[in-house]
Amino acid sequence: MSAPSVKRPQVKPWIDAIDPYVPGKARTGSGRVAAKLSANESPLGPSPHAVAAMQAACIDAHRYPDGGATVLREAIAALHDLDVERVVCGTGSDEVLHLLATAYAGVGDEVMYVRHGFMVYPIAARRAGAEPVEVADRAYTADVDALLAAVTPRTRVLYLANPNNPTGTYLPASEVARLHAGLPEDVVLVLDAAYAEYVSAPDYDCGLSLARTAPNVVATRTFSKIYGLAAERVGWGYGPKPIMDALNKIRGPFNVTAAGIAGAVAALADQDWIAQARAHNDYWLPWLAQQIGGMGLETVPSVCNFLLIRFPGTDGRTAEAANLYLQDAGFILRWLPKQDLPDCLRLTVGTEEENRGVVAALRAFMDRQS
Repeated sequence: MSAPSVKRPQVKPWIDAIDPYVPGKARTGSGRVAAKLSANESPLGPSPHAVAAMQAACIDAHRYPDGGATVLREAIAALHDLDVERVVCGTGSDEVLHLLATAYAGVGDEVMYVRHGFMVYPIAARRAGAEPVEVADRAYTADVDALLAAVTPRTRVLYLANPNNPTGTYLPASEVARLHAGLPEDVVLVLDAAYAEYVSAPDYDCGLSLARTAPNVVATRTFSKIYGLAAERVGWGYGPKPIMDALNKIRGPFNVTAAGIAGAVAALADQDWIAQARAHNDYWLPWLAQQIGGMGLETVPSVCNFLLIRFPGTDGRTAEAANLYLQDAGFILRWLPKQDLPDCLRLTVGTEEENRGVVAALRAFMDRQS
């Protein structure tokens, strides 16, 4: 006699297909604390004014935060000359990215993104039940022609990280405009500009110009990078009011904490601190590229606060071996096999001590292999 079948809750197949996001490591394999250069965090940390504001906000931790993050939206709108009613705040820009897929894609639809792009995009697609579509890039940069050629009647959302993580490359404003012009009007173009504040290229636009006027463009930003508030999980998006109204219907009712709101408002007000963070990056990013290039390693030209380093893979000079060696030396970088970059490490610009130290350790690794 056969045993009776046991019924259990069944996860939706598109949820079961998700490959979970893996954050940058904070500790080495042995568990000891090391210089964390794996998550593109600001080496200067947040503005002291932001820290003081967050500490003060914690006094009222028993009260719910403002569900509309009103003062933060007003501060964002004032700084960037935006319509405050079209600003939506989230738990990092990640939440806004997820909300867009949830609101505009579902089973039978497609969500498009660039190969070697941000790992959240396929997760957001599958969470909504849609099919993620990865499109080939060119020289580690988004290929507008390839993206437009991949569009089908099922395409609903196109995510474009500009600048791109983990490669550090970007599309000029003219190419973004060409991409938008070639898309069907019912496709939402999401311009994810998490690293916009680091970019000084004159032909770059963070996406707000299009988001101000186009009926199908949303620009997203974060306080996790140059503003140094990664732990607080604060981000925002801007776009046409019908789209932003849809996001407000499905976001969490108190999705940004009181401390996060207070810290972000104070951080926006302290643009001198942001200028210092930008100046630090402007000095150390090219210094790191020069030093690493001098070892015979390839670095992808970056406009962000990180470098993608490509290893030759010969004579033991692999990214995996370098990753382990650097961890033993006290430096944690990001190895990227899950993003189809097994021959690469991503290095965040750190403090002066961290930058000099990781270069010395990397040189020792390369010398050891010769």
